[in-house]
Formats: sequence, C-alpha cells, structure tokens
Amino acid sequence: MGKFKDNVIQPILDCWSLIVGLKITGKYFCKPLITVHYPREVIDDENLETYGGHVELIGKPKDPAMPKCISCMMCVTNCPSKCLTVVKSKPPKLTADEEAAMKAAEEAGEKVVKPKAPKNPAKFLYDYTLCSLCGTCIDNCPAKSLKFSNNIYWVATSRKEMKIDLLARLKEQATELSAPAPKTEAVSAAAEKEA
Repeated sequence: MGKFKDNVIQPILDCWSLIVGLKITGKYFCKPLITVHYPREVIDDENLETYGGHVELIGKPKDPAMPKCISCMMCVTNCPSKCLTVVKSKPPKLTADEEAAMKAAEEAGEKVVKPKAPKNPAKFLYDYTLCSLCGTCIDNCPAKSLKFSNNIYWVATSRKEMKIDLLARLKEQATELSAPAPKTEAVSAAAEKEA
C-alpha cells in the first residue's frame, strides 16, 4: 500500500495544487490588460486611485490650506521607520499690556485663562527616504489627516528633495485647487478666427 500511495496518490495530490494555481493564473490571464505603456498611453483615473505614493496631509473641507491634523503625535509614535517629524504650535506670546491686564485680574481674584496653543502643527516634516509605505501613520491617525499621494509623476533627483515639508505641500495644493481654470474656449475661439 505504501508504494501505491507514493506512486499514485501523492502525484495526484501534487497535481491538484498545480491545478488550483493554474485556475487562479487562468482567471487573471483572461482579464483585459492593465499594464499601461507610459508615455505612449495616458494613465486613466481608475489606476491613479489605486496608486499609493508618499504620505501627505489632508486639508480641512472649508479651508484646504489648513491641515486636519491636531498634533496628537500618534503618527510619529507609531511610525516604525521614524520618518515623520511633527512640531506642535506654541501658545501665542502675550504683549506687555495683556500680561499687565492678566496680573491685575489675578490680583482682583478673577479666574484668568491663559491662551492655549493652537492644535494645528507648526511643522510637519516627512523623510521619504526612510519611509517603508506601511501606512501605519495613516491607520493610527484619529483625525484622519493623512493619506497616500496619487501623484505618480513625482520625481526627485536628490535625497534632499525627498525630505518634504507636508504643510508647504498642502498649501501649494490648496492654491492649485483655488486657482481659476484656464479659459480654453476663449483660446480656441481666437484660434478659429485666425484660421
């Protein structure tokens, strides 16, 4: 019975795993081609949505230049690569008049509330050379202020360029979104008149 099992049953079991693998391969073999031959073809929006590049900040809905970040430091704490640096904002400095008014109020027995630091970060730096793109920072962000970039055309020619100030990048993106779109109809009408 041992030779029968080794020579007949075991090869059938081995072929079964091969058939299961070929079934999966065949399923994807019959699907349409996804590969894009860049630069001859343009990458469609469907493929851009699935691309995950470097980490970037998400702006507030009403003010896209202001990040949703609340400087809780959860992204920095949980990052295994230690590629994020967040500096919390400091409370605003009081003028001499405001300090005198606060001291006078304290002496009068009133409850004085000192100004608190804003929640948004003063600096948010990201070192793409260290990042492993694990997404731990994105998953652990309670404010949902981080996401992967969809910019597949971003290129850096030096390590220095890969250290990104995410606050500055967010402000750039907000100005690009708020800039008026170029008037293509007026240009095409002028081109038709010339022709």
